[in-house]
Amino acid sequence: MTSLLKTLSCADGYDPESLNAERARQIILDLVEPVADVERVGVREALGRVLAEDVISPMNVPGHDNSAMDGYAVRFADLRAEGESALRLAGTAFAGRAFEGRLGAGECVRIMTGGVIPAGADTVVIQEVVRAEGDRIVVPAHQRPGQNVRRAGEDLRAGTPAIRAGKWLRPAELGLIASLGLGEVAVRRRPRIAFFSTGDELASIGTPLGEGEVYDSNRYTIHGMLARLGCEIVDLGVVRDDPAAIEAAFRLAAAQADAIVTSGGVSVGEADFIRELMARLGEVAFWKIAMRPGRPMAFGRIEGAWLFGLPGNPVAVMVTFYEFVRDALLKLSGVSPVEPLPRFRVPCVTPLKKRPGRSEFQRGILFREDGEWKVRATGAQGSGVLRSMSEANCIVVVEHARGNVEPGELVDVQPFDGLI
Repeated sequence: MTSLLKTLSCADGYDPESLNAERARQIILDLVEPVADVERVGVREALGRVLAEDVISPMNVPGHDNSAMDGYAVRFADLRAEGESALRLAGTAFAGRAFEGRLGAGECVRIMTGGVIPAGADTVVIQEVVRAEGDRIVVPAHQRPGQNVRRAGEDLRAGTPAIRAGKWLRPAELGLIASLGLGEVAVRRRPRIAFFSTGDELASIGTPLGEGEVYDSNRYTIHGMLARLGCEIVDLGVVRDDPAAIEAAFRLAAAQADAIVTSGGVSVGEADFIRELMARLGEVAFWKIAMRPGRPMAFGRIEGAWLFGLPGNPVAVMVTFYEFVRDALLKLSGVSPVEPLPRFRVPCVTPLKKRPGRSEFQRGILFREDGEWKVRATGAQGSGVLRSMSEANCIVVVEHARGNVEPGELVDVQPFDGLI
């Protein structure tokens, strides 16, 4: 296995002591590779899975020329350039029940949406513009040749990819696969992610708090974020601040998981063992990022499992997960290409304190005022104030080189909708 440190030693902008946030994200994505295992599953079971092979269409879609509207199938050559054209009604073509025979000169066929275009016809006139006079249909002038006709293979040609490998399968893709008559598809194995919290101060919910203890919220937050990504989850609980216990947890996690996520224990405190153990059991690519919150975040590898050592503060856990871990796990799942969380620029109505030299991810509330999107800060931005994440509906991203933000200045925001 190639050494992470040798790979990174020649990389531009590599500083394990304080890495730019954008550079850190790119390093992670450059190193992580998708799980190799592939399995075949039924179409219904494929929801939320990542396609491992292109889905090749076995047929033309649509399979025949058909009508895009309810109306009348005609021969364009029978229509006058100026004035009305009267055509004899020769029959009807329903979806699933074609008109038998061939359309003759001066004839038309009543046709429904999806109905097969009769032989000889090449144009459909919508029913709203015609009028019936006994067994004749009167068509107004100024029709266009080929209008309202969907050609065979217009959506997909037989033998061409309908869905490319790397696609995260949603309900629309399931419907498309089923429309091709395919009962199963090849998907990547779900990545297996082990996670645990560290700290003597952590208590499990349902038990009374001892002096100096707090309830372990991070495991529940991390579990929810992993579940939203469709990962297979292994919860190893709370591990006390004991090097032997943490080492045992690392070895257990690495033996059964593709990646490990921890919270707590990666700063420079006396009882922060994670980084030291990571280095001894595997490799640490970096352990500090020039950002707030979330500066003490470690990334590396232990016995083939990728390791993300997140900070202990609850907000920092969420911010670092969504800015770095999310994309890495998508790539591990086989998603291609991995797109960063969308951002767009809006005016900020509240001042934001910020010093240049680090990226900041502040909690905000995106709102509309006078037809324009704007954002305001939620208030206290401490990395332990988890309530600020609950009250917010977006992250305000203040870039690395920027200083304070004055009211009315534009900032980048990442909406939570569909994410958190």
